[in-house]
Amino acid sequence: MTATDDRPAAAAVSLEDVRATARTALDPGVWDFVDGGSGTESTLAANRAAFAELALVPRVLTGVTAADTTVQLAGTTAAMPVAIAPMAYQRLLHDEGELAAARAARTSGVPYIVSTLSSHRLEDIAAIGADTWFQLYCLRDQAKNDELVDRAETVGCRALMVTVDVPLMARRQRDIRNSFALPEHIRAVNLDSGPGGQVQRRVDGASALAVHTAAAFAPGLSWTDLERLRRRTSLPLVVKGVLDPRDARMAADLGVDSIVVSSHGGRQLDGVQPSLRALPGVVAASGECEVLLDSGVRNGTDVLKALALGARGVLLGRPVLWGLAAGGETGVAEVLGLLRTELAEAMTLAGCGDPAAATRLRTERL
Repeated sequence: MTATDDRPAAAAVSLEDVRATARTALDPGVWDFVDGGSGTESTLAANRAAFAELALVPRVLTGVTAADTTVQLAGTTAAMPVAIAPMAYQRLLHDEGELAAARAARTSGVPYIVSTLSSHRLEDIAAIGADTWFQLYCLRDQAKNDELVDRAETVGCRALMVTVDVPLMARRQRDIRNSFALPEHIRAVNLDSGPGGQVQRRVDGASALAVHTAAAFAPGLSWTDLERLRRRTSLPLVVKGVLDPRDARMAADLGVDSIVVSSHGGRQLDGVQPSLRALPGVVAASGECEVLLDSGVRNGTDVLKALALGARGVLLGRPVLWGLAAGGETGVAEVLGLLRTELAEAMTLAGCGDPAAATRLRTERL
């Protein structure tokens, strides 16, 4: 079932309230696809635990009366240090999918990152007028990669993000148990022009999405591929999926503009270090590169903690999907509005007048 009611989640005062509404709106198989992780979901849980175990040490008597949340991300101004993460097949959550989310991003003043596996065309999403970035999964078909980059440049995307932690899709046990496949009207429209495809082909005891990505994605990415992409585009280049400081240093030396510390929301290699724990080491190794954090952000204080550890901003993933399911464009706008309200309050209470001040906060492990 896809949510089609554009009413916001009733009386939501936190993103968890929106989550509860979304869960009741969705088919159980779709909910498992959104909510689940890989393996035993230990990294999925660890991402949240890492935020819970980190304490901020606020400053007082700073004279701050109201926090300014605006920041520069990939060279453009954002209303808060948040971008909407690239997420596939958003029409699963609402009939308008990516179009609704992009409109909410435009209204809220945050970047919207289009996934290679979006269920609306890149051109149609970019036409909404949000600050649009494009996320590339490197494909076996190099000509198709080049075509996608060209399309991103042509429609005016502000940045190109390449995801490097998916040589194959990890085993996501909920999807396997559900033999999860997409309905006929939803497909990866940027990759094919026909009505059908492997993503709709249900296979007992398997995820149709994993079958599709195994056939489409290039499994052996290397630094040579990243270097080629750096030469291929003049757009700011963002590398998503880095946890090891050594990889961050190599990416910086190669000339990327931004690095996203990400455990893919606990959906790839299970048992890896939570993104928040990896963040300080990546920041230290990244030199002048902007560093963003992905995975596990669920409230404004989480954003402030990421800033305190050196991130320029964060990517927001699942809560955007909750908003889509709960109320389409209105639901996503509500999620973003709640997050900005929480962040501004947390910054003010911590004595931070702007995001730069947050980098001077001390943190401790609880």
